[in-house]
Amino acid sequence: MEEYIEDSLAVGSVRPSTSPAGAGFFFVGMFDKTLRPCIDSRGLNDITIKNRYPLPLLSLAFEPLQGATILSKLDFWNAYHLVRIREGDKWKTAFNTASGHYEYMVMSFGLTNAPPVFQALVNDVLQDMLNRFAFVYLNDNPGFLSFCPGTHSPCSTGPSAPPGESAVCKS
Repeated sequence: MEEYIEDSLAVGSVRPSTSPAGAGFFFVGMFDKTLRPCIDSRGLNDITIKNRYPLPLLSLAFEPLQGATILSKLDFWNAYHLVRIREGDKWKTAFNTASGHYEYMVMSFGLTNAPPVFQALVNDVLQDMLNRFAFVYLNDNPGFLSFCPGTHSPCSTGPSAPPGESAVCKS
């Protein structure tokens, strides 16, 4: 936990807080034996006005994939941390640890509005590519599928992710 807090402070994703709010902080084990930080945001989520931006259905991805010759899948680890939280709202993300009280400077996993906010952001960035050769679908790790229609239609442009922030699989 100390290492996570130190790293998060160093990169600016959290800061010490004096917020009257504070959620529990813990780690959960992942299938690959790593630990994922979790904050019990249920209290905050219960009183949050929900963002109703539509999330796509995975079944809608299959039609544009018909005839694709190249498929790519990107998973963006910590992608929500690319979205800054508005200054007046950071106190709401406060969490408690044995070493202190902190609040997020960036969007964290577990916030009820994280998926629709990130979906809207990625859709805006990829608006000219959506359903032509890119499909964005959020699950545990935000990501997108890109595809090249036709037999000889290479994709020369497209979105990219910072090194160390994505895993790319081609099939």
